[in-house]
Amino acid sequence: MSHTSSPPQSAQFRHIGTLHGDITVPGDKSISHRALMLSALAVGESRISGLLEGEDVLATAAAMRAMGSHIERGSDGDWRVHGVGVGGLLQPTQALDMGNSGTSTRLLLGLLASHAITATFVGDASLSARPMGRVIEPLSRMGADIHATDGRLPLMLRGMAPAIPISYRLPVASAQVKSAIMLAALNTPGMCEIIEPVPTRDHSERMLAGFGANVVVELVNGVRHIRVAGEAQLRPQSLTVPGDPSSAAFFAVAASIIPGSNITIRNVGMNPTRSGIFKLLRAMGGDIVEENARIVGGEAVADLVVRHASLCAVEPDPADAPSMIDEFPVAFIAAALADGRSIFRGLDELRVKESDRISAMVAALKMMGAVAEELPDGIAITGSSGEILPGGGNIAGLLDHRICMASAIGGLMCHAPVTIDDMAPVATSFPTFAQILRKLHSDS
Repeated sequence: MSHTSSPPQSAQFRHIGTLHGDITVPGDKSISHRALMLSALAVGESRISGLLEGEDVLATAAAMRAMGSHIERGSDGDWRVHGVGVGGLLQPTQALDMGNSGTSTRLLLGLLASHAITATFVGDASLSARPMGRVIEPLSRMGADIHATDGRLPLMLRGMAPAIPISYRLPVASAQVKSAIMLAALNTPGMCEIIEPVPTRDHSERMLAGFGANVVVELVNGVRHIRVAGEAQLRPQSLTVPGDPSSAAFFAVAASIIPGSNITIRNVGMNPTRSGIFKLLRAMGGDIVEENARIVGGEAVADLVVRHASLCAVEPDPADAPSMIDEFPVAFIAAALADGRSIFRGLDELRVKESDRISAMVAALKMMGAVAEELPDGIAITGSSGEILPGGGNIAGLLDHRICMASAIGGLMCHAPVTIDDMAPVATSFPTFAQILRKLHSDS
């Protein structure tokens, strides 16, 4: 599962012209994980089209198979999942290898916390360095017994059945922690409540309701309260996964910063808890038009037409950070080509991703010849006012797919090639990234 076992795949990127064409990005990673897990908990066969087939999602599929769900990919590209019912998961016979997927790990910890199952979780070097304490704490309150190495993988969980219902106020904005508790609640007698002071992506709420779970979301004095009734009986579904806005963001930024570019990105998920990057690009002066807006499987979807524009500096509200937390690396690239000094704050969460994405991107921007300064909770970037950057540096991707892809997009506006030490981690979330980039160049 781990990409670290394969030799590094270095690559060079430089300015070679405009981007033109009509593309479709892979399915949304967050929704793909949840679709597999909930389908495995429904009784009967669910069908998923548009599933992201990156390494992270395949790690989730392998784990659900290991616990009794029958999952297969049809020749038509659709995935069929025969679920075992809430409470019906089987004891895995060996360690669950999560590869590089923090989402798989945190959500599955929640799912198993209320089952009478003992499971060991392992991952690659990058995942094993990421903290799990924020999800261990609430799940332990529900009765799960979790032993971790300094709060990290490898980790052993002994689930509790019946688990103890809790009311939990999220200390940090984290859709993964929220979702882990919601999944644990499905097999817990009574009602669990999550209090969410800062809204995060709401795919779990939407999808759980679609599968027939009793989920109630209320605003109390402006704060979201999410209640999930336990001992749920989920109904199988036919799901269509929209295109991942996190993947679309790379090409939206590329078209915005490269003069003469004009692209259309089809079928992009536009859930308001996920589409902050497009809001930010528009605030910078970006030319992004939504066409064919529609609802697919309870999620807002649109086609995005993106043209080059002269971007200006921004100082986004830290409260907007959860709606684009994974897109900040490529947003920093947009700021590096904008006019003026952009300041991004409130981004402590970026320090506990696959890498410390603040320090990693400051280093990458400097290698491109951009002006960037690391702040305790963010980054300040003085843009080039659209001028092509010098380039020529060697960038450490730090086994972080988003650092690698953001750096590649930055390289497209550099005179001298920038070399990224290893693009292999991109396969975890966006295996067709390089192929789509070549298509947009060849269509120019």
